Amino acid sequence: MSTGTAKPFASTADTQPKQATLSEVADGVWAYTAEGDPNVGAVVGPDSVVAVDARSTPTHAQEWLDDLRTVTDKPISHLVLTHYHAVRVLGAAAFGDATVVAHAGTARLIEERGQADFDSEAGRFPRLFRDLGSVPGLTHPDLVFADELTLLLGRPGPARREVVLRWLGRGHTEGDVVVSVPGEGVLFAGDLVEAGAAPYMGDSYVGEWGGATLDRLVALGADALVPGRGPAVQGTEVADAVGYTRTFLRTMHEETLRVVRREGTLKEAFDRCHERLAPDYAGSAIFEHCMPFNVQRTWDEVSGVRPRVWTAARDQEVWRALQG
Repeated sequence: MSTGTAKPFASTADTQPKQATLSEVADGVWAYTAEGDPNVGAVVGPDSVVAVDARSTPTHAQEWLDDLRTVTDKPISHLVLTHYHAVRVLGAAAFGDATVVAHAGTARLIEERGQADFDSEAGRFPRLFRDLGSVPGLTHPDLVFADELTLLLGRPGPARREVVLRWLGRGHTEGDVVVSVPGEGVLFAGDLVEAGAAPYMGDSYVGEWGGATLDRLVALGADALVPGRGPAVQGTEVADAVGYTRTFLRTMHEETLRVVRREGTLKEAFDRCHERLAPDYAGSAIFEHCMPFNVQRTWDEVSGVRPRVWTAARDQEVWRALQG
């Protein structure tokens, strides 16, 4: 059972900076991971670079770009947003005139709830939103697509590089994109897959994510995968990370549905999910942060309610009810 002891709100007590690591997961394919903070990455082509996600503020993004410049001085032609969450998109101003690319669902969510999400996430995780004043406003994509889009880097010929963006179905949000590099076996999964971090489910379609969407991701056959949080994984670790994510989602769904069917309470669902998941996930990044929002969203889904807008006020209300 959860202890009932009041915990600091979300990640407000997480004040220690994390060490970021730039690693080459395939030829010219770079992951920038940071001990459980959101990951970003880049694909270097013959004359330009595709960046994957922007980080939370231009100041925070610039740290990543400075490290990227130690391995390439090529201009960034495209910035791909894997989904709409503020922690991933609000650093876009640091990328200059790069074309911002996202799924149509992400564009809709930015319009519908982008400002609310900005306020919500900045309140939940202030360390990640250092120098809020560097954010000029919401990030809106320049180029949107529905199912699949291929970005071509370089002129026609053997040196040209393809970067393929795919929407695999509703999951972490309704607009998640995965990014692959044909011939390299690498997949940037965004927050559809986590490694050593709890999935955040506040805007998710829990059943679809843990079922058909992850099935389609597995079918891509990646040899290496950059998760939303945690270390890049290779070989059998790819299946382990997918399984780690899927088990979390399915456990949340099963336990919450069981409580709803017996007409229990949201707090009972929280306690039951916490009890089931803590032995395997309590040491994971953002586990306690995510649990109240995850339970609320799963409760809504099994009750037939689509993802609702998270506001700073609603965050506090749910936190007090379940973690207070």
